[in-house]
Amino acid sequence: MAVVSKGAAGEVLAARFLREKGYRILSANYRCRFGEIDIIAVKEPYIAFIEVKTWGEGSMYLPREAVTLDKQRRIVKTAMLFIRNNSIQLQPRFDVIEIITSRDNPMEITEIDHIQGAFDSEDLHAAF
Repeated sequence: MAVVSKGAAGEVLAARFLREKGYRILSANYRCRFGEIDIIAVKEPYIAFIEVKTWGEGSMYLPREAVTLDKQRRIVKTAMLFIRNNSIQLQPRFDVIEIITSRDNPMEITEIDHIQGAFDSEDLHAAF
């Protein structure tokens, strides 16, 4: 049996959560020279560029705290390239999905939080 990382398991769980909420997944683990975006999903009028953070129960910090300013800049640059290369006409939004999993089973969610508009490209002028 293959060992699945906590991060990969979280991305699978996040994609399932998004589909249940009516999102259409365009891409997972999209990579370019600027960085990577965990999930790119559409629910009109938005195209959501989503960073997934998965942590086990008992952590002292929230998963969203791991999305640093530098990480945000890389996500924005990557998203802008995706939009340009795919002629996207939807409003971009930058989300974070936090997943807290059971200590015993990384595929068992104890808490999930979808933070829509977690950060904004206009707040990151230095990204460009």
